[in-house]
Amino acid sequence: MRHVQEVAGLLRRQPVVAILGPRQVGKTTLARQVFAGHRGAKLWFDLEDPRTVARLADPMLVMEPLRGLVVLDEIQHSPDLFLCLRVLADRPETPCRFLVLGSASPSLLRQSAESLAGRIGYYELPGFSVEEVGPAALARLWLRGGFPRSFLADDEAASLEWRRDFVRTLLERDLPQLGIGVPAPTMRRFWTMLAHYHGQTWNGSELGRAFGVGDTTVRRYLEHLASAYMVRVLPPWHENLGKRQVKAPKVYLGDAGILHYLLDIRDREQLDNHPKVGASWEGFALHETVQRLGAQPDECYFWATHAGAELDLLVVRGKQRLGFEFKRTDAPTFTPSMHHALHDLNLDRLWVVHAGRNEFPLGPRVEAISLDDLIRKKTLG
Repeated sequence: MRHVQEVAGLLRRQPVVAILGPRQVGKTTLARQVFAGHRGAKLWFDLEDPRTVARLADPMLVMEPLRGLVVLDEIQHSPDLFLCLRVLADRPETPCRFLVLGSASPSLLRQSAESLAGRIGYYELPGFSVEEVGPAALARLWLRGGFPRSFLADDEAASLEWRRDFVRTLLERDLPQLGIGVPAPTMRRFWTMLAHYHGQTWNGSELGRAFGVGDTTVRRYLEHLASAYMVRVLPPWHENLGKRQVKAPKVYLGDAGILHYLLDIRDREQLDNHPKVGASWEGFALHETVQRLGAQPDECYFWATHAGAELDLLVVRGKQRLGFEFKRTDAPTFTPSMHHALHDLNLDRLWVVHAGRNEFPLGPRVEAISLDDLIRKKTLG
């Protein structure tokens, strides 16, 4: 319901709204809910349907008389429509609002940014969150990830099979459709290798040597996966502190279930005993925290110094600075690294998000809190 309300709110403020996100995350389902709740004239165009494509051979002739809400699904198949949308969005009194859905291709975003600057709002749809599925399903969400069909599968084997098919389809069909020409086996090897670096600072030279290519090549592979929402690249925060600070980003796979598939983790027992369990939980908790805050990508950073101080997540909103550390333990303690982050970054609050059940203070402006409690907490400022 939250996603429906936010998209509907964007449509009231902008003539064009784009729902972005990875394949199979539920963009069309969300659009259908918005469409069903709209009172007044409305029309849906599926641009994968050849009959619709034929109907829109002269798009201005078809769309100019329309009123109310118009949905354009899979718009990456008809990028020329963005030029028409610019004209239609500038009409007096905005007789029509457009909701567009499509893959997160760089060309799609570039078209919309250039053609519809100041006229389009973006809504990035993530997978399921703890807030949506409930705290009782937290462990299942962590293991299976947030893609609806993976999370809702009948059992672990069916969930794993869906993720296997998703990865294959993305590599063999979806990425080429986005204009990415890297061979599927090559991208599969890189993606698997990246899973083993999940939660680490990006080191293109090291990855390039391990993969047998140059660092610029692996950086390009990383950008391809990020453009398809398969990877979260968390930029570094640095300011004039008189300390040497890390300036490389931190890299996480975008979905815990896909991470576990690429690491060949099939059930909770294997996850609990895997060397990457701590990094997996950190990425999962970070994703949930960002969703809970509704934080935008340009508000989220990590921070580290070459002396060893580090902060997993820094959220900067205007003058407010919130810090988050993620610890897979039920008894976190206040560390020297947290002390440096708290004072060097002048944090308003530092939350230590842990895997236990209790909430308790660790010091002035520092609070330990379970992930479940953090999701339900009304204010974090």
